[in-house]
Amino acid sequence: MKIFIDTANIDEIRRAADMGIVAGVTTNPSLVAREGRDFKETLKEILEIVGGPVSAEVVSTDSEGMVGEGVELASIHKNIVIKVPLTEEGLKATKIMSSKGIRVNVTLIFTPSQALLAARAGAAYVSPFVGRLDDIGERGMEVVRRTAEIFKLHDIKAEIISASIRSPQAAIESAEAGAHIGTLPFKVIEKMLYHHLTDAGLEKFLADWKKFSER
Repeated sequence: MKIFIDTANIDEIRRAADMGIVAGVTTNPSLVAREGRDFKETLKEILEIVGGPVSAEVVSTDSEGMVGEGVELASIHKNIVIKVPLTEEGLKATKIMSSKGIRVNVTLIFTPSQALLAARAGAAYVSPFVGRLDDIGERGMEVVRRTAEIFKLHDIKAEIISASIRSPQAAIESAEAGAHIGTLPFKVIEKMLYHHLTDAGLEKFLADWKKFSER
């Protein structure tokens, strides 16, 4: 499973990229608004740091507006992926943009049937939101697993992005369920990185080396 970072924070993206683990970036209007910066300038800076796909979400709710925004954003760089919601208008926009060679990430997916519709409309990526399903007592990871089975059975090329991941365990379960990509907040990446036994082991190695070198 590839790892994307889910943020618009440049410092977080740079730190994750420096570790060599990030294959792409996903943003959304909430994440961009949180940074309080110009949207397009933020995207350009992200693109200088990360060499893979960068999802930029439209804010129009009608297909014509989505396509207009998407074409403009896609013109910034070849790695821009246009993010649209799973609505009737979003699917119409996906069909139009994919026919123009623009990659689309359909977001706010909560069922395998929605994922199938998005893929058939031409989406390059489908994003089931596992954490939000878990919040309401449903099994978010089951959506990823069933979607992966359907896509494999019917040779559907769209990649599954497991989104709204809240913990390292959810990241690993996403990989086990067949997600092609997990998009993770930086705080989840940090939690995946650290384990107390790693720190204890390193401390012991350094202490042993210090004793040896002081002989």
